[in-house]
Amino acid sequence: MTEPAGGAPLLQTAVLGRCPRCGRGPLFSGLLRFRPACESCDLSLSPYDGGDGAAVAGIFVVGTLAIISVIVVDVKYQPPMWLHAVIWPLPVLALTIWVMRVAKAALAAVQWRHRQGEIES
Repeated sequence: MTEPAGGAPLLQTAVLGRCPRCGRGPLFSGLLRFRPACESCDLSLSPYDGGDGAAVAGIFVVGTLAIISVIVVDVKYQPPMWLHAVIWPLPVLALTIWVMRVAKAALAAVQWRHRQGEIES
């Protein structure tokens, strides 16, 4: 099977967590850790790192959505404070991890696209 000249589509790579070169192999070995290499095309994934970009995306995107949601729920339903403490941690944590995975995969794909000739295995 041949891979696209520019690599896998960015959206596919980011949302599905796939290899930026072939789009078939999984990018992550855990929640947020890259695999050492792609299982399909043997692209070394060790040089790609989003740094703090994924964390910043998580803070800005999820933080904004969480605060807006908390305010809307508080104004509309006026639940007790303990109910807020029970309701919000799990969705915020799950959304944060998902946003960080998508951001980290997108950053790796963009790095791969711009450094194809420099870093190849």
